[in-house]
Amino acid sequence: MESTPLTTSVPPTALPDDLYCNFPAAVPSDDSATRTITPSIFRELPEPDLHILTSDGLRIPAHSGILASISPVLEHVIDLPRKKRNADKVISILGVPSDAVVTFVRFLYSSRCTAEHLEKHGIHLLALSHVYMLPQLKATCTKDLAQRLTIETVVDVLQLARLCNAPDLYLKCMKFVADHFKFVEKTEGWKFIQDHDPWLELDILQFIDETESRKQRNRRIRKERKLYLELHEAMECLEHICSEGCTIVGPYNVEPKKEREPCSHYSTCHGLQLLIKHFATCKKRTNSVGCGRCKRMWQLLKLHSSICDHSECCKVPLCRKFKQRSPPPDDTNKRKDDAQWKMLVRKVVSAKAISSLSSTNKKLSDVEDGRVIAHRGIGSFRLQSVRRYRS
Repeated sequence: MESTPLTTSVPPTALPDDLYCNFPAAVPSDDSATRTITPSIFRELPEPDLHILTSDGLRIPAHSGILASISPVLEHVIDLPRKKRNADKVISILGVPSDAVVTFVRFLYSSRCTAEHLEKHGIHLLALSHVYMLPQLKATCTKDLAQRLTIETVVDVLQLARLCNAPDLYLKCMKFVADHFKFVEKTEGWKFIQDHDPWLELDILQFIDETESRKQRNRRIRKERKLYLELHEAMECLEHICSEGCTIVGPYNVEPKKEREPCSHYSTCHGLQLLIKHFATCKKRTNSVGCGRCKRMWQLLKLHSSICDHSECCKVPLCRKFKQRSPPPDDTNKRKDDAQWKMLVRKVVSAKAISSLSSTNKKLSDVEDGRVIAHRGIGSFRLQSVRRYRS
């Protein structure tokens, strides 16, 4: 961006014919019809009053008025010779290939850039758009470079995105490096930043660590949410069994019907019925010893009692008795256990709201994968657990 005398020799490189054209499709004529605008119309421009000089000596004629109206940086550079009363008007754009500068000048006149030019000179155009403050070109280059990231180029693009203040491109490069780090760390670009930019290396490693921690946290949250939804489903099945009855277990005054159609949560309901039958006939429970399956049934009954808000007329066994029980006031351990239990109850209750919100996605998933296959998969999981306890 420095002034250079006009006496520099002009290389024999030919400039493209469409350098000063912005290719509008058509404009209305006097008879309200449309006529095609040809490039020759836009060549009817005044004589260029300055030159843009590239690294290999190429001079590109340009118009100071057009350049100044598009870029505030170029406007400042053009005004400098006027203030110093210097007649030489040459703007040097060095450090990038001449073809990239030609593409840059074409954008200044047309506000467009083809996919071919972006693929060949995207990195250089991003640097030029940042230096000369062209947000439209910068956004175009950022979007195109983000779609063309490769293992070999991602480190270079990442460094450029940080220097050019392109946060969207910087974040996408970081995610790309985190997803393909085993391959990126073998590239020359990674070895370069290890030797010359340790702070950027530290930022990348911290981002990878945070990304992995976030993934583990999300997996844990999904696992817990699935557990709470299963517990909520079990509470619904328990009320259904104790009030209406199902295939093999029901209220004492209702005869269970084996030919009855399965309920909507049959896999969970069937496993719970087997657990209730075991709980009613377990000899270890009657001997005050108990077993793992009986303790699980006991916890399910207690959980129902904590959730149930109509214990006076509830048909689930022991619902009212669990509500009447309270820990001793001086038992600190019991109080801690009750605090954890109350948190579990709140999360199981909130699972109902989560289930209703995700019902739409579940329906779409059932249509795509098949409702029968989904139920069969859940049923096999439940019944396997029941068989394991049987043995």
